[in-house]
Amino acid sequence: MRLPLLAAAVAGVQAGAAIVASRFVVAEVPPLTLALLRYAIGLLCLLPFVFKPFAAQVQALRSQHASKTIASDLAAMAALGIGQFALLIALLNWGLLHIGAAQAALVFSLFPLLTLLLSAALGRERLSPALLGGVLLSIAGVALTLSPKLGAARTGHWWGELAVLASAGVGAVCSVLYRPYLRRYPTLPVSAFAMLASVLFLALLALPEGWPARVVALRAGTWGAVAFIGLSSGVGYAAWLYALKHEAPTRVTVFLALSPITAALLGWAWLGEPLQASSITALALTAAGLRLATRPPSAQELSGRAP
Repeated sequence: MRLPLLAAAVAGVQAGAAIVASRFVVAEVPPLTLALLRYAIGLLCLLPFVFKPFAAQVQALRSQHASKTIASDLAAMAALGIGQFALLIALLNWGLLHIGAAQAALVFSLFPLLTLLLSAALGRERLSPALLGGVLLSIAGVALTLSPKLGAARTGHWWGELAVLASAGVGAVCSVLYRPYLRRYPTLPVSAFAMLASVLFLALLALPEGWPARVVALRAGTWGAVAFIGLSSGVGYAAWLYALKHEAPTRVTVFLALSPITAALLGWAWLGEPLQASSITALALTAAGLRLATRPPSAQELSGRAP
């Protein structure tokens, strides 16, 4: 497997592991406060690696571009970070107040399909039958993983589903729009800067949850789980942006299908949750979808690819 695709797989597995770890702390840490801690810790783990390469890159670009262009890039990267970490999480958590986790995960699995449609509409990716088939197979795998939990009662309206769909849409937009900045700047500094912008935004957004007092009162065991979520998120997000830098957005986002399967397997191994027979079939479907979506393009597809 190519290194960027391996990085995308690492990010997908990390997201599933973070979901399992989050189950330990959700009763004690409110959603926005947890998101704030998650990305603040992730930022801290990236900081030692970012200052020198970022300063060198900005200095190099100053000789080629006007300061106004660099300021515009920083503003755009900050907006993408707020969208990717703050708005996405806020919409997802708001949706979870109205629908079950399984329904939310299934709606969120449309993320790669939305990415593919947006990328194709902007001319950045070709909508090939193999790529579309791979995305749909991965969604089918997610649906099968969640099928035992999809019978939960609905609340009678669609606001929850719409919020989660909007969350996936925000993620798709960010995934498609990141690439120009990832090509101009090193991956780790972009990751850290986007996280910094989202942490500042989340610090304001989470104030109604009283996060300063809650953080001080957390137990040692809770801090252990939060630290794992934060550290793994720093690594996972850097891997995610590295993959986006070198691969088409859809070929990266399709690996999010690994997240619910990882959560199911880890929940079985660590939490003693029952593992359904359908999970094995779902894993096979997802693997087939990933294989189809990430296969090398044919000569005919390459000749028709947009520049």
